[in-house]
Amino acid sequence: MSGTGRKEDGRGRFGAMVSGLAVAVGCVLFLGGFGWAAVVYQPYTVPTDSMAPTVRPGDRVLAERIDGTDVRRGDVVVFTDQVWGATPMVKRVVGVGGDKVACCDREGRLTVDGTPVDEPYLDRGPAAPGMKAPASPQDFSATVPDGQIFLLGDERATSLDSRVHLQDADEGSVPLSAVQARVDAVAWPMDGMIDRPSSFAALPGGVSAAGPLPFQLGAILVGVALILGGAVYGPVAARLARRRTPAGGGR
Repeated sequence: MSGTGRKEDGRGRFGAMVSGLAVAVGCVLFLGGFGWAAVVYQPYTVPTDSMAPTVRPGDRVLAERIDGTDVRRGDVVVFTDQVWGATPMVKRVVGVGGDKVACCDREGRLTVDGTPVDEPYLDRGPAAPGMKAPASPQDFSATVPDGQIFLLGDERATSLDSRVHLQDADEGSVPLSAVQARVDAVAWPMDGMIDRPSSFAALPGGVSAAGPLPFQLGAILVGVALILGGAVYGPVAARLARRRTPAGGGR
């Protein structure tokens, strides 16, 4: 018997080894990405339109589990507060401890400590020719106590938020300890990541860092590609090795 058969066997073994390695690495990435996401994120279904158009009723969102001390202005958070009804709610943080939050300035914008904040996530329709509607239908002003946050819905005309509780002892704010998670993405329908608003970046403390969801999804997708590619490569490599063997080469 010549060495051709041994070459074919060698190619086959090499293809099987590469295939097995790709599948093994793919499984690690796939399962690791899912496991990491399950630990970091929690799914929620949004019941109302108070955060439209950012998040609409029935949307399934992924919220990163965080501690209240990680909250920054501009974050969309899931929180539970007994005064507000003791059920999980989704609102946007516009003020933190020590801030004076007010609305509206001459251009209809929200202000934080006197600094105007542009809010591109709002649907501010025209109030008059050449003018945008104000960021809030009603004017308000509140000072946020330390350890508290001031929350508004993005649908300012209908949202029941901190403005409704302005007469409470904490001027409509809720404690940081009430925060359970920060919304990072709309999973269904697949609208993608919710950006951190740059309009809050210039204020003290800046905005929060993006969550790890893109890396987790990347790991899952790469894992799937490796699993499928590895499963296909082994049989294809073996078939190609057989085709390269000349007829009668085993004699």
